[in-house]
Order: sequence, then structure tokens, then C-alpha cells
Amino acid sequence: MTLEVSAQLCRDLVTVRDYVRWGASQFNAAGLYFGHGTDNAWDEAVQLVLHALHLSEFNNAQILDARLTEDERMAVLALLERRVDERLPGAYLTGEAWFAGLKFHVDERVLVPRSPMAELIEKGFEPWLTEEPAQILDMCTGSGCIGIACAYAFPDAQVDLSDISEEALAVAEQNIARHQVAERVRALHSDLFAGLGNQRYDLIVSNPPYVDARDLAEMPAEYQAEPSVGLGSGDDGLDFTRRLLREARQYLTDQGLLVVEVGNSWPALEQAFPELPFTWIEFERGGHGVFALRAQDLDAL
Repeated sequence: MTLEVSAQLCRDLVTVRDYVRWGASQFNAAGLYFGHGTDNAWDEAVQLVLHALHLSEFNNAQILDARLTEDERMAVLALLERRVDERLPGAYLTGEAWFAGLKFHVDERVLVPRSPMAELIEKGFEPWLTEEPAQILDMCTGSGCIGIACAYAFPDAQVDLSDISEEALAVAEQNIARHQVAERVRALHSDLFAGLGNQRYDLIVSNPPYVDARDLAEMPAEYQAEPSVGLGSGDDGLDFTRRLLREARQYLTDQGLLVVEVGNSWPALEQAFPELPFTWIEFERGGHGVFALRAQDLDAL
């Protein structure tokens, strides 16, 4: 967009409402994809406009009619234009994402938090956990959101966040500091269990890469902007999960629980492991492809 056009827009668009409406229209016209914290153009525009204005929450409808200064108009316009031109998830533009009611730092080094496991964490993994876990592992932690949310849910637990990506672990460390949980939460560099020593866990949770090769190639640009190491896992999306299932038993306590998200790869997983009694968790807020297995269930492998 030329400076002349931008200047004209800044004259024509005056209020917060103007920019939200204009942004949503531009997003729809550009065919953007939503799925990284919002699911529609209007909510995405609201999120970006408020961020550009340093307003963290939309809790007063009167703000929609507030008039912006010229500098504010330019800042809002620039952010909305980046969303269209670069096709980056909105969370990468704001540097923040919400998960399980908590705010996390995110950037291009990690996936944007969106797992339905948030609902499971908020419920304390009931009814599958009958006692609070003392040791928890969040494998493929990325931003650390799942493990840190677990630390909030179980305030006496020690939590390990593991990932093969050192860049992702740097983001997880930022979030450990942000939430002030360093006394109970640590980030560990590990390829699956290789870097975790002999520790055994009462709860292992994982949102590993599980996208099959075909889906990965066809994903919208917003997903292509995310680190591929956190998405793709072989032709059927199960390369990592196969390894996880075969090794998890020796790292679980006898009463331990394994909870893993595999998304659309769940039919292929059932076919690959017919001997395992997968419990597929249903979510009130949407989402699918998350299974639970008890430690003894894995003895069948």
C-alpha cells in the first residue's frame, strides 16, 4: 500500500470501530485463514487493533467509538496490513497467545498454542487422574504452555518441559520466568526420552508433531509460517507417536497416565496399534484426536 493510500485511509478511518470493520473486511477479501486464537475475521481484527493501541482487553463497548490520534491510526493500519501481506498468525504479530486462561509469549520459534488439552488441564484430568501427580512431563513442549498450565493445575507438582528444539526451549524459558514457576518447572533439551535420565512420571502429556505429509503440504500459509518440526511427522503423521508409545512405559510410574494429541491421525493410530485400548477424550469446547492410556495399558506392547 502506498503512502498516499495509507494517508487517505487514516483520514477516512477515525475510530476504533472503523479500523476493526476495515480490518475484518480486508481479512475476508484476502482469504486469510483463522485458527491461531481466533476463528473469524472480526475477532482477529479486534485482537490486532487492541494490541496496536496497547489495550489488552476489550471490556468496554464505548471504546469502539474512541477517536484515534494520527500516530495510533498509522500503527493500527501497519499491523493490519502485515496480517494481510505476510500471512502470519495474529499471535506472531502480537507476540502473545492465551492457553487455559493464561497468557504466553509466542513467536516463530514455536507453534501457536491451540490444543484442546486446555480444557482437560482445567478439569485436573478427571476422571483419569484420581490423585494429584507429583512428577509431570510435557513432551514437545514448544512454548511451554501445556506444562506450565499443568503446574498451575497441580501446585505441588514438579514439571519437566522437554523439546528437541533449543529455540523452542528458549521460548519456554521465557514463559517459565513470566509465570514465576522456576522453582517447580524446568526446561530440558531431549529427543523423546533420551535426555531425561531415569526420571519416572505420574503424568506425561504431549502435543507432538502429528500432521501427515499430504496435510502438511496443503496447509494454509498461516500454518506454513510455523516451525515444521512441530507439525509434520512422516507420511501418516505418526512417526513420533510410534516411538513415544513404545518407550513411554518405562518412564511412567505404575499408576501413571499418558495423554497425547494426534489430531486427524487418530484413525491411522488405531489401525497401527489395535492392541492398545485408546480412550478418546471428548471436549465440550471442541477439538478431537486426544487419547489417554494408563501405564498398564502399554504393557501390551
